[in-house]
Amino acid sequence: MGEFADKLAAQSPAFQRAYLGSLAPSLVKSGNLEKYYQTLTNFDFITAKINYPEFGVQPLIDDYDLIDGEETLNYSEYNSEKVKSLKLIQGALRLSAHVLATDKQQLASQLHGRLLNQQMPKKIQALLAQIKQEKTTPWLCPLTSSLTPPGGRLLRTLNGHNSYVYAVAVTPDGQRVISGSQDKTLKVWNLATGEELFILKGHSGSVNAIAVTPDGQRVISASGDKTLKVWNLLTGEELFTLKGHSDSVNAVAVTPNGQQAISASSDKTLKVWNLLTGEELFTLKGHSDSVNAVAVTPDGQRMISASGDKTLKVWNLLTGEELFTLNGHSSSVNAVAITPNGQQLISASWDNSLKVWSLATGEELFTLNGHSSNVYAVAVTPNGQQVISASLDNTLKVWNLTTRKELFTLNGHSFYVNAVAVTPNGQQVISASWDKTLKVWYLATEEELFTLKGHSDSVNAVAVTPNGQQVISAALDNTLKVWNLAIGEELSTLKGHSDSVNAVAVVPNGQQVISAFDDNTLIVWNLESGEELFTLKGHSDWINAVAVTPDGQRVISASADNILKVWNLETGNELFTLKGHSSYVYAVTVTPNGQQVISASGDNTLKVWNLADGQEIFTLNGHSSYVNAVTVTPNGQQVISASGDNTIKVWNLPTGDELFTLNNDSNSVNAIALTPNGQQMISASSENTLKVWNLSTREVIATFTGDSPILCCTVAPDNLTIVAGDASGKVHFLRLENMGGNS
Repeated sequence: MGEFADKLAAQSPAFQRAYLGSLAPSLVKSGNLEKYYQTLTNFDFITAKINYPEFGVQPLIDDYDLIDGEETLNYSEYNSEKVKSLKLIQGALRLSAHVLATDKQQLASQLHGRLLNQQMPKKIQALLAQIKQEKTTPWLCPLTSSLTPPGGRLLRTLNGHNSYVYAVAVTPDGQRVISGSQDKTLKVWNLATGEELFILKGHSGSVNAIAVTPDGQRVISASGDKTLKVWNLLTGEELFTLKGHSDSVNAVAVTPNGQQAISASSDKTLKVWNLLTGEELFTLKGHSDSVNAVAVTPDGQRMISASGDKTLKVWNLLTGEELFTLNGHSSSVNAVAITPNGQQLISASWDNSLKVWSLATGEELFTLNGHSSNVYAVAVTPNGQQVISASLDNTLKVWNLTTRKELFTLNGHSFYVNAVAVTPNGQQVISASWDKTLKVWYLATEEELFTLKGHSDSVNAVAVTPNGQQVISAALDNTLKVWNLAIGEELSTLKGHSDSVNAVAVVPNGQQVISAFDDNTLIVWNLESGEELFTLKGHSDWINAVAVTPDGQRVISASADNILKVWNLETGNELFTLKGHSSYVYAVTVTPNGQQVISASGDNTLKVWNLADGQEIFTLNGHSSYVNAVTVTPNGQQVISASGDNTIKVWNLPTGDELFTLNNDSNSVNAIALTPNGQQMISASSENTLKVWNLSTREVIATFTGDSPILCCTVAPDNLTIVAGDASGKVHFLRLENMGGNS
């Protein structure tokens, strides 16, 4: 511990609580801003405040807001550069709040991952130096800035649902966010702090849509269980259930007077309900496919529905009469929003576009193109000037409705973005995603201060050269990148295919790289020149994994065609095929002596093969879901496998016996790697984490949480440098610090 922590630890708990709680406010109140600056940039203070039971992350974040008081501007010690440092640290803590709420031990790695940039102020560079000097327990230290830095549009992440988040709404006072999920619950959040306030439980199916009444007192949820529920938003009490639809309820809207709700369903109808009595008033029929969305005009006179039949319909809300139909989309229409003046409506479709229509005439005014996949949701800012769209391409786009131009894209979700809402003041956007999170974004901000390098799509595999100097990453963006391992600098890009790169391996001589593609081929590259040497063809489906024998003479490929192939690396000839799995082969490795191959499959098994004759030796049974990763200990005695059943299993290779199982909580393990000395194992998970395990004690000794699911990992020959790739395209370079004799 540092000097601050040592002195504090010697005091009574009552003193510690009072001191930590009043230190920052008292310094600002007394005008001692220099001491305030020093305190808020001191790692000891930050650690103590976060770890103290009665405080935590949010009270610490609040301490940084004290500098914004009107009186502080008049203090002689007020320093704008130091204030900038405070705001960047505060922003980093806010971005990492959802991680630190469950794992405070990651404070050091989170600050490093978000603040490690040469352009950062000296105060922040000094803070990072202090962290490295004073941190005494094992931790993963980012060598490059690979987490979303502060100063950009992303404000915070709301983490708590255990399945896809389908819906989001903001209360009229702008203070709370309500989310709906496939996990059958609604959650109510404090928007200012990110705190989960309470959960609404009662649906027996997914919560697909939510709407808040204009008075902010009730929320209506639409569900896959064919019902809607009306809740008291103050108490969390369920008031009543609206029953009548014969299929999933996909959308709900509330009239401006708060007296009626309109629901849209997969049963091809809309229903209008009395919100006071729960009575169904009438049903609107006319669509020939699922009704996916509904919106009400600001005057409460009309409503617009969007359907899988590729149309929108405009209805008279008082009489239930269909007024006219809007035709123009070439695929299902998923969402609709109306401008505040009631003159235009914006529709979002599976044809990857948004269309803007005149509500008076039904005329299509123009189309907004830019998303690369289905557009699933749309919202309009309160001033009617901007449109925000959410897409299955994992992004949100902000458009200027007057100029018809895309303003910018919000990147950060690692899976489909299903819903979007704008705060009443028009300053923030909240998005909901299949990645189980909600994200809060600044809509108006300065240009992003710092940018992160990487691929433009998921990094599927990483490999280190035998000399430990370079890393090769393979990605869904059809490229391989070569990096300098010491500094994380990109050296070159290898392009040769028009399809996803799924796997990569380096030949033991360090001179060639083999990559596997979605187009069923492998390419052998000259690493120094970047030249494509030759292509290996023979699989009938995409290739998931590739391995090279220790002598560098043979390559083994694993494919979705359920087989493995063994190739002569010198000639490019296929030697033989390994058949036996009944599903995709996801991973493959070779024993250190080069005599055996171990494969992992979607049939929940691993198979051990004789590489000399291609015969199956035996099968390892024990996983209850697909096996997607496998490695062998350096002594060749043990096999380690990872599975979609959220476990890692360690097997005795000579006997085939299962030795023990490591549980990875509630998420699947995507990849595993061993340190060359065989003492530690690294696992990469869909819960965005990288874990380092001590194999002898079976304990996790260090954890790093990224912004996206971590899909792959590898370890350098030094036993300490770890490289991982994630679903957003980032490559993380990390060093395992404070390992003592374990390295």
